[in-house]
Amino acid sequence: MSLIDLRSDTVTQPTPGMREAMLSAPTGDDVYGEDPTIRRLEQTLAAQLGMAAGLFVPSGTMSNLLALMSHCERGDEYITGQLAHTYKYEAGGAAVLGSIQPQPVEMEADGSLDLERVAAAIKPDDFHFARTRLLALENTMHGKVLPLTYLAEARAFTRERGLALHLDGARMFNAVVKLKCTPQDISRHFDSVSVCLSKGLGAPVGSVLCGDEAFIAKARRLRKMVGGGMRQAGVLAAAGLYALEHQVQRLEHDHQRALEIAKGLEALGYVVEPVQTNMVYVQMGARAGALKAFCAQRGIILTAAPRLRMVTHLDVLPEHVESILESFAAFTRA
Repeated sequence: MSLIDLRSDTVTQPTPGMREAMLSAPTGDDVYGEDPTIRRLEQTLAAQLGMAAGLFVPSGTMSNLLALMSHCERGDEYITGQLAHTYKYEAGGAAVLGSIQPQPVEMEADGSLDLERVAAAIKPDDFHFARTRLLALENTMHGKVLPLTYLAEARAFTRERGLALHLDGARMFNAVVKLKCTPQDISRHFDSVSVCLSKGLGAPVGSVLCGDEAFIAKARRLRKMVGGGMRQAGVLAAAGLYALEHQVQRLEHDHQRALEIAKGLEALGYVVEPVQTNMVYVQMGARAGALKAFCAQRGIILTAAPRLRMVTHLDVLPEHVESILESFAAFTRA
């Protein structure tokens, strides 16, 4: 049985072209700064984002951690969304390893943070409080794309208040494709941007953190501190380069398949959130566990949750959409 894995876009397999690029990549010792493929990846993505420098790291979690620790000192604070990856899904690393206090705020339905609510969370300049230093946004957020106008407002907001602005852009290229804009149309509003290569872009591992040269120099030192220094990792960077060169525009197909799944589920009577990119959220309530088991028998892998998330990616093919909808229809009848 051919499996259809809808848990995340992190489950993709390297394509034949990507494997070939990895096999032929020139390498060197990256801790010494001598891996030419890693240097090319860092320079390529930094240039695409209009930033001075980049840093290749093993994961998006490490990339965000290095960003938070580079922007903030011990006892400082960053503000982010209650459901943001930097707060909820990174094992408390900023607090544990950086001694940085997170200040989460409630999020809006479109994935944004109400800037008035953010303003109310900023601490006064008083030794009783942690020093608010940074606002961290996420784009896409639960598959939702932050509008460019909102990013401009957030940039003006942080400048007025002396805060840095970081983007967890794990799926930033999904936003780029959805908005039909350039990467710089998004990145120009931020002091630092983290881009994940191992989600929709389909690389097996790695993220790149971008910012100015002083910021990246600090992040590079911190990368070594937390064990992220790598040696002949150009074989991994080559996969990221291949993804940037060949697998960005194809994200449109993922978005289209997610939309087809959503429309089909709505026709079956399911309550589905509006789809913008490659994520489908459907309200399953207490039936989520039963649905997971039912679909597993049909070769469809889900993560059970009352607000069920399904993520399309390069290994979800056009013919899979019909199989997915048939399984939901059969579950409805069961």
